[in-house]
Amino acid sequence: MAEMTALRIETIGVCLKPEQPDAKEVVGRLISWAARHDIEVVVEAANAGDIEAPTADREALCERADLVVAVGGDGTLLSVVRACGTRSVPILGINLGTLGFLTEVNRDEMEAVLDRLRAGEIVIESRMRLDIEVERDGDVIARYLALNDVVITRTALSRMVDLRTFADGLKVTTYHGDGLIISTPTGSTAYSLSAAGPIALPLLEAFLLTPICPHALNQRPIVLPHQTEVEVRMALTPGAEAATMTVDGQDGLELGAHDSVVVRRSPHDARIVTSPFRNRFEILHTKLNWGER
Repeated sequence: MAEMTALRIETIGVCLKPEQPDAKEVVGRLISWAARHDIEVVVEAANAGDIEAPTADREALCERADLVVAVGGDGTLLSVVRACGTRSVPILGINLGTLGFLTEVNRDEMEAVLDRLRAGEIVIESRMRLDIEVERDGDVIARYLALNDVVITRTALSRMVDLRTFADGLKVTTYHGDGLIISTPTGSTAYSLSAAGPIALPLLEAFLLTPICPHALNQRPIVLPHQTEVEVRMALTPGAEAATMTVDGQDGLELGAHDSVVVRRSPHDARIVTSPFRNRFEILHTKLNWGER
């Protein structure tokens, strides 16, 4: 779902990529813009450095702000989404490097985007997320919330893994290889893309299952409806008694030989502020050089 309504902003929270020298200049401009509109700016304490502004830890900042600005790259924005948890606060990504898939706005566009956001001229997209549970011996031992993906892979020294995969209780297949990626459409341009998974526009609602280096060439990526409950049961063989689960490339857990990973569509979407200066296909052209010879 996408919305275009004027956003009432009283407090902006700013989260920064650690040790990023360009961040101070960008945040200084943001503070100047906010002062002209009588808006408070709170900066993440851990990375504020000598920036002169009120500070708070990331979780408190996300709870307090009407808009969260992530200054860095896609990894920074993913970590901010995780810190916001289930709170539906709009997140604006300002990219300090090359254009990102999630951080669509360049630093030079920041003030213009903020002006349009206050005027209701910017699209805020609701991106589906994944609710993930890890079950062991009938108990849920861990829960996660992901925007991009959950990845189950063999450990560095283990053999290939067998991953028995089910959709609403029906067996899909047993993936035999280096692992499996379960991604959202937003995550289709992340790890799933490098594993030859399909690209899906981020407002679609679906699960993308992409095997990693499958041993059988007839095991291909598959797209499932977003209402599906996906379950992956470990079937680890001797020499592969453990596997690793990674959520959005940032949280991780070691899985045992008989663990299960259950993935559902989360009711808690992430709200991402999009760029008014380029469309989805232009971003793909820029990042992937579509049409280049």
